[in-house]
Amino acid sequence: MPLEGRKLQLAGGSTYLVSLPKRWVHSSGLKAGDTIFVETEVDGSVSVRRQPHEKPAVLRKVFDERGEDTRDHLLRKLIGAYISGFGLIEVRFHPPRGPFVRRVAREFCHLVIGPEVIEETRTALVIQDLSDTSELNSEKCLRRMHLIVRAMLEDAILALKSGGTSLAHDVAQRDQDVDRLYWMVAKQYHMLRPFPGDADGRGQAAEIQSHCLVAKLLERVGDHAERIAGTLGTLGPGKAIDGKLMKELEEATNSAVSILDKSFGALIARDVEAANEAIDRQTDHQKLIDQLTHHVATRKGEELLALGTVVDSLGRTVRYAADIAEQAINMAVISETDRPKRVAVTA
Repeated sequence: MPLEGRKLQLAGGSTYLVSLPKRWVHSSGLKAGDTIFVETEVDGSVSVRRQPHEKPAVLRKVFDERGEDTRDHLLRKLIGAYISGFGLIEVRFHPPRGPFVRRVAREFCHLVIGPEVIEETRTALVIQDLSDTSELNSEKCLRRMHLIVRAMLEDAILALKSGGTSLAHDVAQRDQDVDRLYWMVAKQYHMLRPFPGDADGRGQAAEIQSHCLVAKLLERVGDHAERIAGTLGTLGPGKAIDGKLMKELEEATNSAVSILDKSFGALIARDVEAANEAIDRQTDHQKLIDQLTHHVATRKGEELLALGTVVDSLGRTVRYAADIAEQAINMAVISETDRPKRVAVTA
């Protein structure tokens, strides 16, 4: 059917109307007074159907755990099935393996967002993913991840300054929240992958792909915050860091958090100028890292190794932030407002 333009009309001051092609109405077997179904698509377009759009069938994955898989091996398979978009995961096992499988299944349900054990027998259990991606989409996940990891960085350095073991432990605990959000974004990306050739969904596919890359970068920043907090065990909770060195560590941390904030803000706003500014700030940050490296090099033994780990993590954090800024530029370039319009060419 050729493309037709239809004028939008305002009726009653608050309702907008558009006429439907007569040929489509007749071919669909519709008549005046019938109900049609309107659905807003992810790219902003609107679909009109004579019947409600059926939800896709829930995918089911079955694992046979009658062998001798370890806890890590089974857990990785469950996470892999979750990320791949399987709404139902069934695990079959011999009765003697039941306690082990149930323990790993419940651990899995606590590690990720959505899955719950819904059925159990002596030889099998079924896990269902109850998460709603419309309520927790990839951008919401990224916003939450950003807030968590920036706070983790600040608290990790504060734990070193104050010798607070409880705060250091809390930083490590929050890294699990970051992982859960990362797996949620990864799942949304993998669920979209079967439709990469859909022209209308191309913008969304690019956005989800970018979000997945950014989620991985934020997850790595969280890992380094946990790494910094973990050095407290080596330095010793009662051992104070030299005041001058501590001040330099705080300055480098503030610099890293500032660049991370700038990069993430540029990603959300599709701001190329802000993204470039964040990338350019690496030069000044590297000067702080070089200065810290010089001062840390005078230390010895375990203190040298622990402080070297902190400095290395602060340096890597900014490199990940710069990668996020580069993704911000990529997304700005391919955004809807900047995407070249298709032009019809006639001979």
